[in-house]
Amino acid sequence: MSIKQWSSDDRPREKMLAKGVQSLSDAELLAILIGSGTREVSAVELARRILAESDNRLSSLGKMGIAELVRIKGIGTAKAIAIHAALELGKRRNSSEVIEKQQITSSRDVFTLCRSFLTDLSHEEFWVLLLNRSNKILEKYKLSQGGIAGTVIDIRLILKRAIELLASGIIICHNHPSGNINPSENDKTITEKLKIASGQMDIKLLDHIIVCDNSYFSFCDENIL
Repeated sequence: MSIKQWSSDDRPREKMLAKGVQSLSDAELLAILIGSGTREVSAVELARRILAESDNRLSSLGKMGIAELVRIKGIGTAKAIAIHAALELGKRRNSSEVIEKQQITSSRDVFTLCRSFLTDLSHEEFWVLLLNRSNKILEKYKLSQGGIAGTVIDIRLILKRAIELLASGIIICHNHPSGNINPSENDKTITEKLKIASGQMDIKLLDHIIVCDNSYFSFCDENIL
């Protein structure tokens, strides 16, 4: 049966209006996003197939590219784009809430912020947070993007922007798509060079965070900064 033939209590949109968005399963929420199914399956069943392809984990779904999604029968480019747009909005909401509501007081604060844009990537990205004397974020931006193994960092560009904003502190963060949370020798070298260079400008390197899905490594917490 199509969704229109179901009981009103089982239709995702009607169920959301009657019982609230929290009552919907992941598949039902996804069904609302994709809008329609095919002649063979309903939107909810199609959503279940999408989730099955990502091991029923939203974090894995976030890592699927457009090309991977459109290989699922019934998912065209428009539906794949709608899914990616929704996931990206969720990431941006989490990121903006951290910046607006939290002062950076610990490595956990940085991880909470950075995981929103670093945990679902198959490549490595390097981000910079510039802070004022109260450890409030003046700006966050992506400095570079690389492959699975690493990315190129220009310390001069970090310091140039920090000076322009009269920043008092710098926090750098990047992800390890491999899942290995430990810093590489290159990570340690970059950290030491930036610490020395920023110190000469009276700007303190506060931390270097490595993000791996649900865990992180803090140079500051490990006393190697």
